[in-house]
Amino acid sequence: MSFTYLKAMPTPDEIKEQYPLRGDLKDLKRRRDQDIADILTGKSDKFLVIIGPCSADNEDAVLDYVNRLAGVAEKVKDKLYVVPRIYTNKPRTTGEGYKGIASQPDPHKAPDMVEGLIAMRKMHIRAIEETNMTAADEMLYPENWGYVEDLLSYVAIGARSVEDQHHRLTVSGFDVASGMKNPTSGDFAVMLNSVYAAQQAHHFTFAGYEVKTTGNPLAHTILRGAVSKHGNATQNYHYEDLIRLHNMYEEMDIVNPACVIDANHSNSSKQYKQQIRIVREVLHNRKYSDEIKKLVKGVMIESYLVEGNQAISDHQTYGQSITDACIGWDDTVHLLYDIAERL
Repeated sequence: MSFTYLKAMPTPDEIKEQYPLRGDLKDLKRRRDQDIADILTGKSDKFLVIIGPCSADNEDAVLDYVNRLAGVAEKVKDKLYVVPRIYTNKPRTTGEGYKGIASQPDPHKAPDMVEGLIAMRKMHIRAIEETNMTAADEMLYPENWGYVEDLLSYVAIGARSVEDQHHRLTVSGFDVASGMKNPTSGDFAVMLNSVYAAQQAHHFTFAGYEVKTTGNPLAHTILRGAVSKHGNATQNYHYEDLIRLHNMYEEMDIVNPACVIDANHSNSSKQYKQQIRIVREVLHNRKYSDEIKKLVKGVMIESYLVEGNQAISDHQTYGQSITDACIGWDDTVHLLYDIAERL
């Protein structure tokens, strides 16, 4: 066989038993889950800001960032609801490159999946303990859900995963807000079909079990731009795109219509500084159109301590991305205050 079986993976219960979340923090997570649900369902008019590094590659740097973020979040809490990005899995277009701390706890060493699961869980727990903030992560591998389902308040399904049936069905069993990105082709219908599927009840196999789910009413869309057949980035955060999405939502039997705008990736053509301008345009369109204001519940921003990005080397810059480029800390603070002022 082409598979070499290296070792059996520990179960989610085994990992949770070794690295439990304190009881009082479980209550905190439930409150944050509900706060985000209230935004997506329209019960709260706060604006959701999901912000942080492209990939959570270094625990100390990420926790430094999240601790700073918590201080700013407290100052803008009347208008913004800030959720840190702690992304522990990274999709790779060609399959090459750093795949995140869940696969490779040390970017300089070989992959270790067991240690990766532990590193993923420890980082999320430490963030909650130190900042009282539960985080967002991308569920690149649905089987990882059991290892972090008691820690995350927001889950994203990426552009390359959103058409996958297993991802769609798995999201139907999540009990937290789950954003489905448009595919790299930019097809809104594919994205909305994924949301519809995730909101329905299903019966399927998951992690070695036959399971059934009740559906996730908090499944919603994320616009991240697209790539044309000629390989050029195309944007989908403009006024016309948002009105089109609003109209398509109205034609489908989807509850809690909601959208989050990803300001980086193809929307910015990975020109990370453009995220600032893009967020401002989105806020302007929300003021101009009641339909857009009701639909667009938040933004997603890639940000870290040091702007830009770097290659993996023996001389890493502390707090700078080793995947996609991010805005730096000073720009992050200014942008968060700017969003609060413009709402």
